[in-house]
Amino acid sequence: MSVELLVHQDPIAPVILGVTGILFFALLGRYTARKLGQPSVLGELIMGVVLGSMGYYLGFDFIYILREGAAIFDMVSLNLSGMDLHQAAVTVFDPVGAEKILLILHGPNGPALTQVAHTVDVFSRYGVIFLLFLVGLQTSVSEMREIGLESGRVAIVGVVVPFVLGFVMARLLMPELSLNVDLFIAASLGATSIGISARVLEDLGMMNSREAHVILGAAVFDDVLGLIMLAVVSGIIVSGGLEVVNVLAILGWSALFLTAAFWLGPLFLNYTIRLVHRLDLAEAKLFISFLFVMALAWLANFVGLATIIGAFAAGVILHDGYFVHWGDVQRHKVSIRDLIAPLETILVPIFFVLMGIQVKLESFFDLHVLGMGSGLILAAIVGKVVSGLAASRASNRLAIGFGMMPRGEVGLIFASIGKTLGVIGDTLFAAVVLMVIVTTLLAPPLLKAVLGQKTPNDMDD
Repeated sequence: MSVELLVHQDPIAPVILGVTGILFFALLGRYTARKLGQPSVLGELIMGVVLGSMGYYLGFDFIYILREGAAIFDMVSLNLSGMDLHQAAVTVFDPVGAEKILLILHGPNGPALTQVAHTVDVFSRYGVIFLLFLVGLQTSVSEMREIGLESGRVAIVGVVVPFVLGFVMARLLMPELSLNVDLFIAASLGATSIGISARVLEDLGMMNSREAHVILGAAVFDDVLGLIMLAVVSGIIVSGGLEVVNVLAILGWSALFLTAAFWLGPLFLNYTIRLVHRLDLAEAKLFISFLFVMALAWLANFVGLATIIGAFAAGVILHDGYFVHWGDVQRHKVSIRDLIAPLETILVPIFFVLMGIQVKLESFFDLHVLGMGSGLILAAIVGKVVSGLAASRASNRLAIGFGMMPRGEVGLIFASIGKTLGVIGDTLFAAVVLMVIVTTLLAPPLLKAVLGQKTPNDMDD
């Protein structure tokens, strides 16, 4: 009987269970945060941290796989390219970690756990794309032009000042380390996670505020500047010198992508909407929106930018006014936001819980890690708060500084690249991760504190 049930078991069942379980804990974290008067994203992040730590110490294989994140997929990729699984594990993980991973993968549930972990990761990435798309929907091109110069100033200060402070702090706290290490640590402090701030501003009903537009615009510029800085520092580390060609290539592709998106995007939309004019309004809006956001997200990644930059650009360009074939836009029963919001509501919490799960609290029991991490945290916070001073007097400068503070997934990506290049060891990596966690967790309550007094109704007035 058990064999028959096993044979007929749907292979997608473990995926359903894993995703549903994460969504349950996300809901629990969101409810708890709102009960305490905090933004929901904070509850989802902390719930992920708690879930990851408890699951790790209780020996849950699924949580262990999720905690390792991209490293698991790097190992699988090496294995699929022809490398022996054991060798791939040793290449990616330390000996203890490799032994644990191989034990799980060789177990009866190993393939299923890897499948579920990969699905959860994909869902979380979709969630961030939809989040930034909805953020872009609430930002018009004219508004971006209006605050473009201000956002640019904030972004430049928000990259340069943390870089300088991070370099100085690394020199003071870790004088034994090489110049390459100091440069990479400094570069990691310049990152900004647009997803965290966007979610907090959305929770507060502040997405239409001037501060929100400046923060999000600056975060877009910040991503380009961060990529340039990462390319420069990585080039110095790998080749021993500055690769000017790589820097110019990043600048050129970034400018080409943004120019093409804002000039050719409307032409693409008008053409494709005419092709689907026989569909129902809801079908047309949903299909065109999904197609457009995915196309720009892929193109952004193709030219070396983050997918979320493409998603944000898609939201800025697209609006309900394109769908005039179905009558007066003001009389449409559904908007683009109405159709996409349910996808964002389900998928975004998965991302924040997963990011919390990947926080390894056991790394922070080392006093050396705490000391280095504290110095980096101080430099990271001061550097981004100072960036708010570059905003105009019409804006809440402190709110903008706090909005630029979280490093989130961007900071983790920088740290992981440093580890891959062999620049950052386990101890220093833990210190950088501690900085990422603290800045990510501090931003939501601080933003709420300085903007929470303003309600959406106040903004309308």
